Amino acid sequence: MRVIVTGSGGQLGRDCVDRFESGGHEVVACDHARLDTADRDAVLSAITTLRPAAVVHCAAWTAVDACEADPDRAFRDNALAVRWMRDATQRVGAHLCHISTDYVFRGDKPAPYVEWDEPDPQSVYGRSKLAGEREAGADATVIRTSWVCGLHGNNMVKTILRLAGQHDRLRFVGDQRGHPTFTDDLAGAIYRLVIDRRPGVHHVTNQGAVSWFEFAQEVLLAAGLDPQRVEPITTAQLDPPRPAARPANSVLDNAVFRLAGLPLLADFREPLRRMVTQLV
Repeated sequence: MRVIVTGSGGQLGRDCVDRFESGGHEVVACDHARLDTADRDAVLSAITTLRPAAVVHCAAWTAVDACEADPDRAFRDNALAVRWMRDATQRVGAHLCHISTDYVFRGDKPAPYVEWDEPDPQSVYGRSKLAGEREAGADATVIRTSWVCGLHGNNMVKTILRLAGQHDRLRFVGDQRGHPTFTDDLAGAIYRLVIDRRPGVHHVTNQGAVSWFEFAQEVLLAAGLDPQRVEPITTAQLDPPRPAARPANSVLDNAVFRLAGLPLLADFREPLRRMVTQLV
């Protein structure tokens, strides 16, 4: 089938393109230069001309702190753009898959968040992404994920390795917890959900809940470095403080996958080792 992948220049978009191509499908890769998803006319023209069977909407403005200073752009790129996507896909009968985030939750629940928990975002980014979920509609596949890392683009794995090459001691927060998720594994789950045209919200992450401090230790360990070089700090000790609030608890229970009998993604340490091996 023909599949459009928006945001194909990003780390998840690139792996989604590769996954659908490896499955024998025709993929139209649309980075921002090829398709500005916030431009209604451009979206309608592209989708009604190409008439795909599915659209995997990875495009978003993910600069969490920058969103605080420009909420109009955040809602245009992360919410209104999804309205145009839904309108266009409905016109041609295409299935829409929209990528969302753990930031839709407040982050103070003592247990992992399931798909039916009530969202309560505390940042402009989180509110704009929740608005995007609602714009996608009940028939769309909505995938919430967290702490995304991949071989392409910038992410925390590359940042940690870079800092490890520059400093003897590293400091990362120990009071924010989540599931690191790797784009090659995530793209495989997206592929299955899109092929099956499964509607509704799905939490899709690699398994294994850690703090950023513990994750940095795992990155160093995967690179053959001493994990004791990493020291924990609190979010309040960040200097300078971050403009956007981060959820203290970003752990997403992949409850829909479990209850539907779908295989969960592997523990994050497996794709982490693969990625570090390729990088170093």
